[in-house]
Amino acid sequence: MGLEEVIGYVLRIGVLASTLLILAGLVLIVVNPPAPHILEQLSTPHSPINTSSIPPAQVFTGVAALNGIDVILLGLLVLITTPVLRVAISIVQFIKERNLIYTLITVVVLFNLLLTIFIIPTLIK
Repeated sequence: MGLEEVIGYVLRIGVLASTLLILAGLVLIVVNPPAPHILEQLSTPHSPINTSSIPPAQVFTGVAALNGIDVILLGLLVLITTPVLRVAISIVQFIKERNLIYTLITVVVLFNLLLTIFIIPTLIK
């Protein structure tokens, strides 16, 4: 299996897993609704609840407790991780092809993605 096929599988599996997690979270919210004020906070355009304000450890704890909102957040984390994995796999592919220019460009892209996901949100708070 070539790296192009691996990238295709990663993208398909990531999107499918994300979709299933988000749907499962919605089902959990319907079956076991959270407090009304939480749903009101989630449904406003300027919601204080977002993925940058909730640490991943809390999301995993909530998923273990079958909290619907945390399952949805896990689905969003999987969705965000999917293209990052694609970029990381592309770096391997370009190194294998000995394509220095594309390797460097893709490393910069990965650095920018990781910077905007992990560092910048902590600076904005």
